[in-house]
Amino acid sequence: MMNRPRALVYRGPATSEGLPEAVAQLLESSPRHFEVQYAGPNEAVDISAEALRAVDLYAQPGGDDLDDAFVEVRKYRAPIREFVSNGGRYLGFCLGAYLAGHTPGFGLLPKYADTDSECELKTAQVQNDDDTIIQVDWKWSAGPKAGQTTKDRWIYFQEGAVIQGFRPSADAFILGRYSKSGGVAASVNRHGKGWVGLIGPHPEATQEWFDIESIVSPDGLQYDIGYDLIEATMAGGPQQPEKEL
Repeated sequence: MMNRPRALVYRGPATSEGLPEAVAQLLESSPRHFEVQYAGPNEAVDISAEALRAVDLYAQPGGDDLDDAFVEVRKYRAPIREFVSNGGRYLGFCLGAYLAGHTPGFGLLPKYADTDSECELKTAQVQNDDDTIIQVDWKWSAGPKAGQTTKDRWIYFQEGAVIQGFRPSADAFILGRYSKSGGVAASVNRHGKGWVGLIGPHPEATQEWFDIESIVSPDGLQYDIGYDLIEATMAGGPQQPEKEL
């Protein structure tokens, strides 16, 4: 039996209750069956170069305000950048995607790209910060649907990031777009020897999230987009990257 890959998931003041746990659940239940440990100022391990050397992937879950969150995680910027540059994987969900940007952030996106708020775009399907659902067009990276695109898939969303100025290349791939605005909802890009996978919506959302907010998704509870993002991040891009979304 192959060793399970290992992941650190941030849990601390820059996130909210239930968000790290949902990311951990997604990683553990994914086809790669990650072994997950939480890391943060109040956990058994904090985020450090040493702690990151022991894992394959670092995940930054959702949270609230970007500027407030960055104050809490700024001290991790150097070890996280070093980890990815040396071949590690960074996975960012919602706030975790914002934090991969430059203003402020860990600076893991290509220099010409940055994160912004999707709901502030004039063409956005959702124009407020409520917990809701939004539609995305997703180009599958792996598995039997690799290379195919699913249009208008409903996914959990709360003031998620859009990735602006992201230019596809041999080292940068668009996985998902917001169906209505066309903005980049999910991407994978090389950073040094490592890879960075980002998504603005919440593919890790559990049934409890939908129930608490009384949201019924027309597409039901599905984790396949989350699993596909994980696979693309671990594999360093999609299996069939010939045609861009």
